[in-house]
Amino acid sequence: MKSDIQIAQEAKLKPIEEIAKQLGIGEEDLETYGKYKAKVNTRIWSRIKDNKDGKLVLVTAINPTPAGEGKSTTTVGLGQALNKLGENACICIREPSLGPVFGIKGGAAGGGYSQVVPMEDINLHFTGDLHAITSANNLLSAIIDNHIHRGNPLGIEVRRILWKRVMDMNDRSIRNIVVGLGGKTSGIPREDSFMISVASEIMAILCLSKDLMDLKKRVGNIIVAFDNNGSPIRVRHLRVEGAIALLLKDAIKPNLVQTLENTPAFIHGGPFANIAHGCNSVMATQYALKLADYVITEAGFGVDLGAEKFFNIKCRSANLSPDAAVLVATIRALKMHGGAQLKSLEVPDLNSLRRGLPNLEKQIENIKKFGVPLLVAINIFPSDSKEEIEIIQKRCKELGVEVACSYVWEKGGEGGIELAKTLIKVINQEKKDFKLLYDRKLPIKEKVDKIVTEIYGGIGANYTPKADKAIKELEEHGLGDLPICMAKTQYSLSDDPTKLGRPKDFKITISDAKISAGAGFIVIMTGEIMTMPGLPRVPSAEKIDIDEFENITGLF
Repeated sequence: MKSDIQIAQEAKLKPIEEIAKQLGIGEEDLETYGKYKAKVNTRIWSRIKDNKDGKLVLVTAINPTPAGEGKSTTTVGLGQALNKLGENACICIREPSLGPVFGIKGGAAGGGYSQVVPMEDINLHFTGDLHAITSANNLLSAIIDNHIHRGNPLGIEVRRILWKRVMDMNDRSIRNIVVGLGGKTSGIPREDSFMISVASEIMAILCLSKDLMDLKKRVGNIIVAFDNNGSPIRVRHLRVEGAIALLLKDAIKPNLVQTLENTPAFIHGGPFANIAHGCNSVMATQYALKLADYVITEAGFGVDLGAEKFFNIKCRSANLSPDAAVLVATIRALKMHGGAQLKSLEVPDLNSLRRGLPNLEKQIENIKKFGVPLLVAINIFPSDSKEEIEIIQKRCKELGVEVACSYVWEKGGEGGIELAKTLIKVINQEKKDFKLLYDRKLPIKEKVDKIVTEIYGGIGANYTPKADKAIKELEEHGLGDLPICMAKTQYSLSDDPTKLGRPKDFKITISDAKISAGAGFIVIMTGEIMTMPGLPRVPSAEKIDIDEFENITGLF
């Protein structure tokens, strides 16, 4: 089959005004970026806020492997299939980060015949949202260092600055740096570090804000440091929340594009799910719910990361109540969870598949804990055998879970008809009883323990002295009354990426705890998780090229 970029470049796109019209969005509500991209102006909310909400469907997955799961592809294909059935469906997904695009993971625009387009734009600069987030973040960094250089009237303890600089690229060499070198005119020397932009609190705030003024208030609440007396210093103490909000005035507006089959798609916000909360923006989701009958969204990586945070952070913050969850699995990935090697996945292997099924079983259990109707989607690859497919179907039936095969990568919306019909049946026939996993008022360690034992399947957590001290300090300052955002490897239910399948009798190591007071959650660092990824030995950047006619090659 053709490459993703070849398929995308051959697509027949409609002008974005026509796509908007499908949702009832007029040209007066659009701010176009060329022919096929637009921002939806926030003034539309006053007109649509009283509309009845559509059905909200979360697409999630088993723990990812190098074999691929196809969560974004399933999200796009399912939206296309619903529209083929005559339903008014819309997709809500995240914006890709340049780090993975030029690194190893790739983009986030789907694949095969289930993609959002223009794919090249979406995977590169798009409408500039990530650049705005980077600039807003680094303006705050500059303000902090300038404040210290100009006499430090707030008494910021230089060794207790929490705020980090960011860049939307994988660059391990700037994980830990020293700033302020070069003499008296160059500032006060101190240790600093960089994160990738999509892991920043600014990104999380943009995705969780209800509007621009909510964003401004949240930015003002960011804790950037502690003073010499141990009290928190917030952005509002530096009086720059207005300037930062100004840099984000366009970025906060949801982006509207389309799929290969001209299904409307909101792509807005891009927090990682292993080091942030992993969901698209609240605003895009709320707009879509008021404009469409079905809203198909996704959360990053597996249920244990993206879905858990979608429910406990995003749904809690925005008062959302999902109507169903689609759990994506591939036979290839389950065989890897069962011990098969990547090079042997084309060969039928019933034993490895059976050994890998417990990962799917655990993620089914996890979804059920939230009281959301569930559908398992088997994302079919050409090498999958009939016997392998039947093993998953039989196990799902034994567990009382609906299951459907999906061919959306190869066939687009047509390949998702069975999946879409089964989803509609699940929503109409199964009772929804959505509930959160924990009360946010519980002590921090009790909330962590709930996630570790109930979602990961572990037996508890070990805390380093650094983590113990950080948690104690947060609770002493009255900052423990927030949801938990676990920063953990995506590859395993545990904090050890080599423990595939369904590990048992393990403990999670908690290395640190950080406050994101503006976003409204506490980040719990586990294992050796890093907030600035590095490039692989052979980065994707080596394969990406452009010719004199601006034709792009090698972009997936």
